[in-house]
Amino acid sequence: MAAPRVILATLNARFSHASLGLRYLMANLGELAEEAVIREFTINDNLPVVAERLLAEAPEIIGFGVYIWNLRETTRVVRIIKAVTPSTRIVIGGPEVTHEYEAEPLVALADVLITGEADLTFPAVCRDLLAGRPVAHVVASAKPASDDITLPYDLYTAEDLAHRVIYVEASRGCPYTCEFCLSSIENGVRGFALEPFLAAMERLIGRGCRTFKFVDRTFNLSPRTASAILEFFLLRFRPGMFLHFEMVPDRLPEPVKALITRFPAGAIQFEIGIQSFTPSVGELISRRMDRAKTVENLSWLKRHTGVHVHADLIIGLPGETMSSLADSFDALWWLQPGEIQVGILKLLKGTPLARHREPFAMRFNADPPYDLLQSRDFDFPTMQRLKRFARYFELYANSGRFRGGLDLLIARAGGSPFVALLGFSDWLWRTADQEHGISLKRLYELIAVFLTTHLGCLDTEVTSTLAVDFLSALGNPQGTLKGLPEFLRESVESLQRSQPRGDLAASVLRN
Repeated sequence: MAAPRVILATLNARFSHASLGLRYLMANLGELAEEAVIREFTINDNLPVVAERLLAEAPEIIGFGVYIWNLRETTRVVRIIKAVTPSTRIVIGGPEVTHEYEAEPLVALADVLITGEADLTFPAVCRDLLAGRPVAHVVASAKPASDDITLPYDLYTAEDLAHRVIYVEASRGCPYTCEFCLSSIENGVRGFALEPFLAAMERLIGRGCRTFKFVDRTFNLSPRTASAILEFFLLRFRPGMFLHFEMVPDRLPEPVKALITRFPAGAIQFEIGIQSFTPSVGELISRRMDRAKTVENLSWLKRHTGVHVHADLIIGLPGETMSSLADSFDALWWLQPGEIQVGILKLLKGTPLARHREPFAMRFNADPPYDLLQSRDFDFPTMQRLKRFARYFELYANSGRFRGGLDLLIARAGGSPFVALLGFSDWLWRTADQEHGISLKRLYELIAVFLTTHLGCLDTEVTSTLAVDFLSALGNPQGTLKGLPEFLRESVESLQRSQPRGDLAASVLRN
């Protein structure tokens, strides 16, 4: 094609992410699609080179998708572009510039800001700019009817399907009002017509797509729709297929359960937002959740399915204390989800959470990701301590490499898993003095030292436990000895001789 008049661009968090938003814009450009291209980069790219590559195509308009993870990097790229070619029109949009944008430097640099869902507004803005017609600096986009939006899934390339996460959505919006979430300020849920959506999924499967990440905020809100989608994928299931859904934790009707049990282990991941089990906290943030039903559903998923459960907890919610946080963590730990994502509270632009800032003396980082620095119940040193806990928990627990080691640690420490793991986190910080860049070998060495010197475990007990961890499919998915510390070599080699790796993996998964 000739040089594009319009470039749709964004800086993803990593290469494996493919921007669903850009593909929606491209799919709805109409006749302009023939004069437009998508260009994706990452936040780790050399930013002057990003600007250079965009300008090398001499577009008249560059549209940027702006998110919490790329605001600063996008600002730098746009600043370079405007310094070099002021005539290039910059149009920005996305959740990070839809609310409280007035003082944002990127907005001042841009020619046009589109707030809200820009699927149908962006094409109109581009047509006006290209025709020389005046366009307001800020254009508020009304929510488009889902039936008016052209689905974008045919725009995923063969390379996308082979190497990247494929994002899809059967609905937009959320019926819940959790005050920390941008979805809380939306009105209701809009579903896409099921027949064309499933037809698009059929084409993706036919082209070889195996990973589908649904970004619907409440996939199981409608049992009828959830059942139809699950049944669709079940009938077309192929080895290696993986489906990710965000689920409401206390809503799992029997028809959905019946379908879930028919999928093979590891084929489905449910991301389930617990956030807190503390009733008073839920009331403060307008979050409704039936705790008994949530516990029942998580227990059922663990006992009867092969679903991988990714459960979320948030540190620092208004009204939460260290004691209640520990209670929530412990309750969730004993339910044994596949992962517990321990996140830090963020004050996202436009969310009602802002009303709690003064009553709870909450102070947030002024820069992305706008995380909590301190509050009435968590002072700054405590928040720093808990952020390190979240990081170390990711390395040791959510990596899946140290299941036996952590079980031994908690059993030997006794009492609260949260207290035991927080103590381990404090020791790691004092000993390693780093949160990032810790090698796998070093991680094994550190937990071994803690178990023996601080909890009194026998060397033989520690090495035998960690050897099983190392050889398990979760701990060592490639089945190699890369990263094996010397103190484990004898135990690992002995296990290799005595028990096939598949048996070890099955043993760990059963437990």
